[in-house]
Amino acid sequence: MTQRSRLATATLIALAALAAAAPHAKAAQCGNGPGGFETWKQEFAREAGAKGIGATAVAALMQTHYASATIGADRSQHSFGLSLDQFLAKRGASTIVARGRSLKASQAALFASIQQRYGVPPGPLIAIWGMETGFGSQRGNQNMLSSIATLAYDCRRPEFFTEQLYAALKLVDRGALSGATRGSMHGEVGQTQFMPKNILAYGTGNLDVAANALNSTANFLHAHGWRAGAGYQPGEPNFAAIEAWNAAGVYQKAIAIMGRQIDGGE
Repeated sequence: MTQRSRLATATLIALAALAAAAPHAKAAQCGNGPGGFETWKQEFAREAGAKGIGATAVAALMQTHYASATIGADRSQHSFGLSLDQFLAKRGASTIVARGRSLKASQAALFASIQQRYGVPPGPLIAIWGMETGFGSQRGNQNMLSSIATLAYDCRRPEFFTEQLYAALKLVDRGALSGATRGSMHGEVGQTQFMPKNILAYGTGNLDVAANALNSTANFLHAHGWRAGAGYQPGEPNFAAIEAWNAAGVYQKAIAIMGRQIDGGE
């Protein structure tokens, strides 16, 4: 190999190394407290703009604040460690079932149309609705974008919440959400508490409207393998779709039990 060839090869190797390293050097760095959030936010905003996120969404991101309450809630999800009976009692399962049976009767046409379209019966949908927001009465009052930005910055689960933050910014760009949208501690919004990625994939209209949220939830379950007419208790075909909705085993079993009771089983 000639000296010129060696120099050319070395230059190509160096350029390749720089290209590979550049994204990592510029990437916004996670943190474990509020101190670095403003710097992270500026870096993330530049990355978002470079990836096509529009000015409205970037401006909304720059108005977010470090959500200490969200971090506290993220570290304190003790109810998922309860036994099934304890969890059902803490979440008011008997009240959810009683109210759920009434709603199933009073909104029979809505649930019939959802079941015809997606194959999902009323019970599990109503159980999720009651479990998540008390049938719309407790949808959260946190700034959605601040909650998700804080969790994307936080070093505990930055990859998961970075994807959620990009989805939220896309929704802000589209006008479906705004920088003022309120939600729960982890950024969930609507009557059945959808995260932004799931809104993009399965959302049907304004999720603060119960009919839209229930249709969207059924759409999610259907997309995760729900089969019309099949059972949804543990070990039955449709239980996997409930598992996809929430990762906590005690939550999954509670939805299956309450759903069965609302649908007329014991």
